[in-house]
Amino acid sequence: MKNLSTLSKVMVGFMAGAFAAGSLAVAVAPDMPPTKICVDNRTKALYSTTKGGCNKNRTLMEVAGSGVNVETIAAAVSPSVVSIAVSAPSGSGSGSGVIYRTGANSSFIITNNHVVESAAISGSVRVELDNGDYEKAAIVGRDSTYDIAVLRIDRGNLKAITIGNSNRLAIGEPVVAFGSPLGLAGTVTSGIISALNRPVTTGSFGAESFIDAIQTDAAINPGNSGGPLVDGAGALVGINSAIATLSSGASGSIGLGFSIPINQARRVVDEIIDTGKSFRPFLGVNFDTSYTGVGAKVLRLVPGEAADKAGIPAGAVIREIEGRRINDLVTAIVRVRSFAPGDAVKITVDMPSGGARTFLVVLGKAESQ
Repeated sequence: MKNLSTLSKVMVGFMAGAFAAGSLAVAVAPDMPPTKICVDNRTKALYSTTKGGCNKNRTLMEVAGSGVNVETIAAAVSPSVVSIAVSAPSGSGSGSGVIYRTGANSSFIITNNHVVESAAISGSVRVELDNGDYEKAAIVGRDSTYDIAVLRIDRGNLKAITIGNSNRLAIGEPVVAFGSPLGLAGTVTSGIISALNRPVTTGSFGAESFIDAIQTDAAINPGNSGGPLVDGAGALVGINSAIATLSSGASGSIGLGFSIPINQARRVVDEIIDTGKSFRPFLGVNFDTSYTGVGAKVLRLVPGEAADKAGIPAGAVIREIEGRRINDLVTAIVRVRSFAPGDAVKITVDMPSGGARTFLVVLGKAESQ
């Protein structure tokens, strides 16, 4: 698929910080005891809990008067968070990561591709653990299309983070972000889920990453890239990846941060760990980048690929994917990439001859870069 970056009053920027410091930022504990509530798994509505539990259709969540119990979450999650320092011929940089899997002799760490890509061919990556120890890291694999990278360190029996379910997140739900903004290791900030399924594209033309993002107002700054976003139970729900900045060029958090949902990232991470490479779902179309109407117009089909097999014609305008409205080609690309290769998805189009039609498309597979 050919694709473009979007233009807006805000622009999404990478967050690979270039600062180094040894300071520690400390979270402020809530001033009210935590309260247990139930979240409906389907509607995301909030309910009071009976005797501290929820029925099978609802998930128990602990919140405090001003959000989650940040002090408890910080103590539980911080041992799984790392700082990352990159040295390469093109310069140095820093970012964050989270311990995803650990064994007797080695551990795997998730971070953003843009944090480590400068050292992919020539350079070095060093990881600082929560206890202050340093370890040399190897890049296991990278996926620029999802902005995901996996590192390995030769140190085992570390604390891997608990994995959550980003498909169950609700707008307004409290979350906590971890990382090393501007090199300040151990920084913890809290906020809420501001929006879900936010189409976000970052990177230069021809090398974009497309994210079906979680939007949060938890403070995220340069250097937070690759750090975890966790829910009220301290479970990983997103990988912090980007921030919005004002068109004037002002940097720093303005309350618009974006994270890669863990349910999407986890598939990519597991593929990289298992095979050293990853794959993306492939619709098999070239979009008409000159089209200015609502939706994404199909310019050409790749013969024998998913859209062609399903019968979608050239000239059709994609208006919905699995019931979600498609406003432009970036939204279309993001929605497709939120699925996995082999998934069957319903795509509704405006036909070139008039009228609307829904096609069942089995997505193909293409190797990511």
